[in-house]
Amino acid sequence: MNAGIIGVGKFSPEKVLTNFDLEKMMDTSDEWIRTRTGIEERRIADKDMDTSDMAYEAALKAIEDADIKPEEIDLILVATVTPDQPFPSVACMLQDRLGAKKAAAMDVSAACAGFMYGVITAKQFIETNAYKYVLIIGVEKLSKITNWEDRNTAVLFGDGAGAAIMGPVSEGRGVLAFELGADGSGGKYLYEDENKHIIMNGREVFKFAVRQMGESCVNVIEKAGLTKEDVNFLIPHQANIRIMEASRQRLDLPIEKMSKTVHKYGNTSSASIPMALVEEYEAGKIKDDDVIVLVGFGGGLTWGAIALKWGR
Repeated sequence: MNAGIIGVGKFSPEKVLTNFDLEKMMDTSDEWIRTRTGIEERRIADKDMDTSDMAYEAALKAIEDADIKPEEIDLILVATVTPDQPFPSVACMLQDRLGAKKAAAMDVSAACAGFMYGVITAKQFIETNAYKYVLIIGVEKLSKITNWEDRNTAVLFGDGAGAAIMGPVSEGRGVLAFELGADGSGGKYLYEDENKHIIMNGREVFKFAVRQMGESCVNVIEKAGLTKEDVNFLIPHQANIRIMEASRQRLDLPIEKMSKTVHKYGNTSSASIPMALVEEYEAGKIKDDDVIVLVGFGGGLTWGAIALKWGR
């Protein structure tokens, strides 16, 4: 039994916050932000829209794309560090709202690598024939934990949701190999403080990300029995264009084979990879039997990479 992605969907709030808007709010500039991060704008959810609302919209699209009914979903996994509240989980709220009555439900907390952790958790259930269909969502409302007076972090983050339905796929397709990891000793470099604000040591996180993203890309390709030349598309966590470029260069991929949505959405943490995946799929850049590498890192510190062959 091979487990793969059979449906995808995304949601981004309507409100756009540009670098020029930020210039009016703090001591920064469009040029400074673009040259260091590649970000030009990000989406911000309204006060009356919470994490579960964005997750719901993305989930509906993924369910439709997979051509299944909510009642057929066996498990809902929501990757987020910004739930509506500590409990009940966003996944449980979603289970009720979707009418996915037979689905088990839980949230996954692995920050920006959360979607990868969710996909690999789903893979185990599907390939052991315990469950058939699993809904995985990466979703964040980072605007509610952003310190808008801290120019080092405020310029980076945005809100959004990306969803995928996983299920059985034909032989040779689906998840080919994966790597998940964590280094709890690095938790002090990226965390939420007592004021519910994101605190980041940018230099340390950058060094970790550049090293780990590149290594993980190479590792999953080798585990899958593939070479760099077999990779058709790279979807890295959309955190910072310089970190993304380091991963691309480790794979010797031409620039057109790397997803780049960071300029439009900023860093949306666990939503980043699924949102980019949907964007490229809808643009026709991902086709059946393409080999795709997904790779991300996040607070924890955590990381994950997946090599998969696209298609049902």
